[in-house]
Amino acid sequence: MSADIQKNNTGVLSFTNLLPGFLALSWRLPSIILSLRNALKMKADAKMSIGIVLERNAEKYPTKNAVLYENTRLTHLQFNQKINQYANYFIEKGVKKGDVVIVFIENRPELLMIIGALAKIGAIASLINTNQRKKVLLHSINQDPGKTFIIGEELLDAFNEIKAELDLNDSYSVFFQVDRGEKTSPKGMLDLSVLIKQSPDTNPPTTGSVTLKDRFVNIFTSGTTGLPKASIQMHRRWIMCFYWLGKANLNLKANDVMYISIPFFHANALAIAWPSAASGGAAMAIRRHFSASNFWSDIEKYKATSFVYIGELCRYLFNRPADPTDSQNRVTKIVGNGLQPEIWKAFKKRFGISKVFEFYGAADGTTGFTNILNIDETVGLCPSPFAVVEFDVEADQPLQGENGFLRKVKKGESGLLITKLTDSTPFTGYTNKAANEKKILRDVFENGDAWFSTGDLMQDIGFRHLRFVDRLGDTFRWKGENVSTREVEKNINVFPQVKGSAVYGVLVPGANGRAGMAAISSYVKPEEFDFQGLATLLRENVPSYAVPLFIRLVPEFNTTATHKILKNELRDEGMDPDKVQSSLYVLLPKAPAYVPLTKPLYKEVIAGKYQL
Repeated sequence: MSADIQKNNTGVLSFTNLLPGFLALSWRLPSIILSLRNALKMKADAKMSIGIVLERNAEKYPTKNAVLYENTRLTHLQFNQKINQYANYFIEKGVKKGDVVIVFIENRPELLMIIGALAKIGAIASLINTNQRKKVLLHSINQDPGKTFIIGEELLDAFNEIKAELDLNDSYSVFFQVDRGEKTSPKGMLDLSVLIKQSPDTNPPTTGSVTLKDRFVNIFTSGTTGLPKASIQMHRRWIMCFYWLGKANLNLKANDVMYISIPFFHANALAIAWPSAASGGAAMAIRRHFSASNFWSDIEKYKATSFVYIGELCRYLFNRPADPTDSQNRVTKIVGNGLQPEIWKAFKKRFGISKVFEFYGAADGTTGFTNILNIDETVGLCPSPFAVVEFDVEADQPLQGENGFLRKVKKGESGLLITKLTDSTPFTGYTNKAANEKKILRDVFENGDAWFSTGDLMQDIGFRHLRFVDRLGDTFRWKGENVSTREVEKNINVFPQVKGSAVYGVLVPGANGRAGMAAISSYVKPEEFDFQGLATLLRENVPSYAVPLFIRLVPEFNTTATHKILKNELRDEGMDPDKVQSSLYVLLPKAPAYVPLTKPLYKEVIAGKYQL
């Protein structure tokens, strides 16, 4: 590993860093230990599930709010009763444990009811990304095809575009879930909103037969590096978050409100926010689509005390013009992942948020880290076995020692995060079995052991705490050194004229490796951008080989439904003026500032006139 990735000893924790967090939690230690014990002692075949939690909450908090949406308010009792109507109807229609049901509905109460109903049966909701269309939509449905489809009115046109290619016949059931009532149920589709009305709202007999090891939903990867893969999620993951993130970390109560503007086909909403709210009988206030301009007015409308985030969501909120009332809200604690270190402290201060429960854990991962001690700029700690091992970015593989086993990094250094596969932390994998083995490392520290490769570089900062460094796919090699895109982005993003950035490597003819390029969304017009100031900042704060040689100014980024920047599109277009429509700039050797990359200059660059 190179100096910018591995030999970075800054930010290593001391006991002084940990002490305030320990003191703040001291009065809750017994309940935290109990929650952790409950989470870890659960056997795979234990009859515990989302359905049981929903039914218990209906008994314990019957009059407390469970779901808030626009002008709809459902108590825990009402929410459970609605779920039961769906569940009992599906059972009557022959849906049984283990069946895959395609669910294509946007964020609204009916989506949660259907997910909860299928969970009570032990069926699997395949939660299709509602932004997908045509080829990608068809691909996702076919990842784990089922014979039952539930299509929301709002997505009927998208479904009809690919319906003919699904080759549906009389053995398939296709349901229509009404939305605003602007369309009627098409011919051949069953109207759920009408059909469930005659179903009993009592708890179905199937709930008690569902176990932790049973599949719950399919969640699809974002598809930033190819077509989406369906990640299998079991009830165990939701229940683990119920105990650990919900009870031990956030500790929400029945009068709290968790605001959720992230789609429920994303794990942060489904498997983080929902169980965290349910653990204390708190309400979920949901929004159909994230809106930065309406975010804080929603917080006020629903009297939200917490919200779930992804890093990009926080960046959008932070980039909005500051307002004297920014800190005048009820939010005290937030949970999510990807809050950028460069805005972490300023974000907390501006919006008056005292606790950031940053976590780390992918939808396809086996375990998770949580910032239970509320330490700034860390993903926290993990109670399960993990290791950070030395990694060769150029060879794209972990480094072995003389004994043939992998080597752990020293404190302060960075490497590949791996987590041990055990009975309590299994790898459930993807529906595409061929993709599973690629994520497993065998004979890591001893013969016969197995570890999950996260694909993420982490810095070991001590006391079982880690700091996120970069995704392996984003790290590239230039001038014999490994460049962390995240580290470069962090420095670009503090430049006052920058709203956001994406750093990636591009091929330069005749050069070894990839040269750095940064796509930047700016607050100012290209002619007003301070290219010399940016060049100076980067040269002073990142290694010379990590300074991007090319800049591309973009009005906005193309992103996934969860606001992840589609770097592959940018990388594929490179820095060719014939392919790139936006403004391009280059930093020539010893030049004080980036200059426009005109077509004649581009030809000189790729011809090797300049020694980049």
